[in-house]
Amino acid sequence: MTATTVTLLNASYEPLGKVSFQQAVRMVARKVAAVEEAVEGRMAGPWPWPRVIRLLRYISPKWLYRPAGWHRGGVFIRDGHRCAYCGAKATTIDHVLPRSRGGEWSWLNCVAACRSCNERKGNRTPEEARMELRFQPFVPTRAQLAARA
Repeated sequence: MTATTVTLLNASYEPLGKVSFQQAVRMVARKVAAVEEAVEGRMAGPWPWPRVIRLLRYISPKWLYRPAGWHRGGVFIRDGHRCAYCGAKATTIDHVLPRSRGGEWSWLNCVAACRSCNERKGNRTPEEARMELRFQPFVPTRAQLAARA
């Protein structure tokens, strides 16, 4: 079992995101962070194998509260990997306003959807397809994505 990413917490225990395993070990070795949760029975040198680390000094995470840059994975995270139409497990991205009608790849125009709802909606708007969105798409902050990831 090898961990590729380690959860990073601020000194106040709020999630800041993820760092690579190598970066986590360096932070622990430099005494910038402490291991909060470790993989039982595994060691990384003299330290426990980190799963979650916490910074020892508080940093002001102002950058976390800026709007997140759009990416496909972020849409799934924002929507909780659930279809915006029926609530089933989402496997595709749907454009609320279809791309053929000028819809963009943006937070406000993209939602996670299951394949059957995406196919049912097709090249129509939700109103035309008589499908109701379970929530209004929004632009998440980096902190919202980090907390849900």
